[in-house]
Amino acid sequence: MAKNVSDRKNMSGNNRPFSLKATRKTQNLNLQTVKVDGKKVRLSAKEIRKMKKAA
Repeated sequence: MAKNVSDRKNMSGNNRPFSLKATRKTQNLNLQTVKVDGKKVRLSAKEIRKMKKAA
């Protein structure tokens, strides 16, 4: 089982149709399972790209 180590949170905003009636929506993170130091962890795709650039 992979451990969720990402500290990022979901984004929230409004859906706005043509009538401009606002309803709340959430946009989830793109969490992916990767191996870091031999352990499976869940990181966002953005954090994985940052780790690859730093290495």
